[in-house]
Amino acid sequence: MSKDLVVILTALNLEYQAVRRKLADPQVHRHERGTRFEVGTVQDTSCRVALGLTNKGNHSAAVIAERAIQEFSPVAVLFVGVAGALWDTARLGDVVMATHVYAYHGGTSEDDGLKARPRVWEAAHSISQLGSHLARVNDWADDAPGHGRAPQVRFGAIAAGEVVQNSKISAQARWIRQHYNDALAIEMEAAGVAQAGHLNGAPVAIIRGISDRADGTKSSAKDRDWQPRAAANAAAFATRLAVELVGEQEQIAMSQADRAYTADRLKEQVINTAHNSTVGIMAGSVKESSVYLSAHPKATSPADLITELGVFREQMKRHHVEGALDDDTYREALAELGIARRAATENTPEAPKRATLALKRLRGLIAEFPELVAKLAPLVVAAGDLS
Repeated sequence: MSKDLVVILTALNLEYQAVRRKLADPQVHRHERGTRFEVGTVQDTSCRVALGLTNKGNHSAAVIAERAIQEFSPVAVLFVGVAGALWDTARLGDVVMATHVYAYHGGTSEDDGLKARPRVWEAAHSISQLGSHLARVNDWADDAPGHGRAPQVRFGAIAAGEVVQNSKISAQARWIRQHYNDALAIEMEAAGVAQAGHLNGAPVAIIRGISDRADGTKSSAKDRDWQPRAAANAAAFATRLAVELVGEQEQIAMSQADRAYTADRLKEQVINTAHNSTVGIMAGSVKESSVYLSAHPKATSPADLITELGVFREQMKRHHVEGALDDDTYREALAELGIARRAATENTPEAPKRATLALKRLRGLIAEFPELVAKLAPLVVAAGDLS
């Protein structure tokens, strides 16, 4: 799993552009079958996003979602865009995050009418919990002067079908509201994305901005005004959720690295006691004539740090040669390591900060390798201590 990347998919170009405006330096990534994604970072964060366009419909959404999961192995897949509200609970501009998704076109036609037989997918518990937390914090929305009240996040079911629903009085509209009266919103892609996530073991979140009321007013001037605002609100919440998801993965990786570091130190302890004496050595590591108690040797000077960074470079190279560290990550990691080494040679007040930031970025790149993270941890501290 790529612990710093989230896939965000949209069905419409309007929705795609709303997310893209949140990204810095998006670069085209072409799938071997021709599907194009753009990979960038959420502005002012280290969270990477692979952004893709599915076009309308559950079938197309399912194919592109599965393709994105296989290509990027993301932390999660977020489907983002606009939807119609089925009830007045969600107001125009509000954001609905699905607790579960109904594929409502499943059914059986009998003499006394159409009987509902939907498939249902529930949102991953961890994503639902995080979404609820962000809604409580309520600092995700963009400032929108002149747009009235701030949008709210609603949580509930979303119904996904194969037709554009634009009526409150048609037979199908009445049937949907009768059989799915807990659904807050209706759209055409969520079921496909949810199924792709289920089949591939990838967490999925469906995030929709309310742009209309599925009541015959789609394509009206009011709808044309609300669509971009609803798409922007959904994009704002989704990108904030993506940042928090990646942050949680980094915390998990650091916790695992700390545990691995502690375990390694315990394994490396040396107990050497002479017969009938109390003379002994207990140490985490011994380097030349110095003994370090339960710790790696500490780089106490720029020269020491440069030496230790050189050793770390060889350790990364070994991971790369063995195939654990892919080419792109290895190349970016070497670049950050080079920045840190150059900063360590400079005798300026800014050098320690520059070296530390480079090593922290490096730590994010190698977060899925606890062994490397554990070896890098004391070097990050040493870089900050340089004067």
